[in-house]
Amino acid sequence: MIQLTNISKSYAKQELFSNLNFRLNSGNRVGLVGRNGSGKSTLFKLILGEETSDEGEITIPKGYKIGTLKQHLEFTQASLREETALALAEDDKFSIYKVEKILFGLGFVQEDLDKDPLSFSGGYQIRINLAKLLITEPNLLLLDEPTNYLDILSLRWLKTFLKTFDGEVILITHDRDFMDSVSTHTMGIVRKSLSLIQGDTHKFYEQLKSNDELYEKQKISQDKKRKELEEFIAKNKTRASTAALAQSKVKQLEKMEDMDALGFDSTLKFDFNFKDTPAKVLLDVKDLSFGYTEDNILFKDISFTLKKGETLGIIGKNGKGKSTLLNTIAQELKQLTGTVDFHGTVTFGHFGQTNIAHLNPKNSVMDEIYVGNSKLSESTVRNICGSMMFSGDNAKKKISLLSGGEKSRVMLGQILAKEVNLLFLDEPTNHLDMDSIDALTTAIKNFDGSCIIVTHSEKLLRAVCDRLIIFSKNGASYFDGNYDDFLEKIGWEEEETIEKTKSAPKVNKKENKKLRSAIIQERSKLASPLKKEVEALENKIMKIEDLLEEEHKELIVVSSNGDNSRLIELSGIVTKHEKEVEENFDLLEIAQNKLDDIMETYEKKLLDI
Repeated sequence: MIQLTNISKSYAKQELFSNLNFRLNSGNRVGLVGRNGSGKSTLFKLILGEETSDEGEITIPKGYKIGTLKQHLEFTQASLREETALALAEDDKFSIYKVEKILFGLGFVQEDLDKDPLSFSGGYQIRINLAKLLITEPNLLLLDEPTNYLDILSLRWLKTFLKTFDGEVILITHDRDFMDSVSTHTMGIVRKSLSLIQGDTHKFYEQLKSNDELYEKQKISQDKKRKELEEFIAKNKTRASTAALAQSKVKQLEKMEDMDALGFDSTLKFDFNFKDTPAKVLLDVKDLSFGYTEDNILFKDISFTLKKGETLGIIGKNGKGKSTLLNTIAQELKQLTGTVDFHGTVTFGHFGQTNIAHLNPKNSVMDEIYVGNSKLSESTVRNICGSMMFSGDNAKKKISLLSGGEKSRVMLGQILAKEVNLLFLDEPTNHLDMDSIDALTTAIKNFDGSCIIVTHSEKLLRAVCDRLIIFSKNGASYFDGNYDDFLEKIGWEEEETIEKTKSAPKVNKKENKKLRSAIIQERSKLASPLKKEVEALENKIMKIEDLLEEEHKELIVVSSNGDNSRLIELSGIVTKHEKEVEENFDLLEIAQNKLDDIMETYEKKLLDI
């Protein structure tokens, strides 16, 4: 399998990691963790050959296929079927049954095949890319944040798919529950080094903490010993009677290995700035409806009240209107009917998917924090920047130079700068690493005000939400209970994506492999003699065609010399050989068609497992 040996990588003066060593074994599904900027995505690029390491070697077995799920959605064909068929190999362009088989397995239905790929929701567009990837039959899947922008139903489907994938997986995701449910191993880039354990992220971080504690104890003991030796040497090196002893202590000190202080990566830590309010009810929504046209109503007659200290979750499939509902409540969109009444003392902060575009690319991080509250002192602004992991000169970086994740943190920093008692948060966990998500969850739980949150994270829903608004096939409805109450009393609709997952027979992996092996052996038994026949006919045709080439050359010479008797004899031989080539081509076509039928039949059987 894949092996990394002493891999090092730096950009300019920034060292990402050094001397990484790793071996991926058969059947491993590895969750890759590390802070944002630690080099996780770069490691993927090195394995894919998109970048080269400064030092070290990456060994990949011959014929081992690596596939990666592209998050950039670029579709060029008019239909789902044609778009997915682009991934077929050149010699397999007409095997449309393979395309349809994989698409149906991913939750698409017959009537979807002729639809425009761009007409599907974001979650299903990711599935189109996944279908194109699977058609290439990869041995290894490298998945970098595949959960971004997927709704809960799509996440559940992808989770089941990866757990049964017959190959290896390396997964980067900020969704800890998702990673733990899929992975057999956890690997982390920590302090520019790589470590791997069998087990989930909780076990990994417990092991890391235990190792750090042991290291710190050893360092304290060594520092104490070093200080004692240095003091002894200082006192005794000038005395004739103790100089020899002092010199031996010097040698002992020189042999001691240096133990550097552990460097800890910066962590996003913060609390929202609560603005006190006497109100018990901060928000009253009555009969709220919205649609872009009368024929396209996204939600209708939504009513609820939000008391101080409560958190309301908005959940459902992508493309149903969750963000639109939040934007309508925040008065960024005008409702068709109904009312949204805020208590007079309410001030809200809004973190939205579109709000990041409102950041001024010419401003610095500090400038944008001042936009949130122009009355703050510079020291307070710098503290907020630091809590968002923009310390020192990074606080003066221009917005235009920041990544999507960094811009998200700037938006959170703006909200921290404001005094608020109501939070509107639309997918706030996107672009945050696991530790930052934990910090965000804690901040929401500790916030004395109220919150409305759109999220696909089941972990966050369970941690902070008291009540829900659920988008389903029949529109949106209010649910007076938490997420676990919803799963127990209602549950997700039995939509086709879930039905297909549930109805798929669970096959023991060993039995699955035995079944595949038996089918492959049966295919080989039938196909082997035909392959030999095809090969023999091809060789025979090539030999006769070589003879014909020589005979045609001789014909030209004989014809020029006027040797009629040899010309007649040679013409007969050429005619005979040309007839043999034609007859052998007919036999070759028959044998090849039989072979193709067998290969197609057994390919379908293998896909059905």
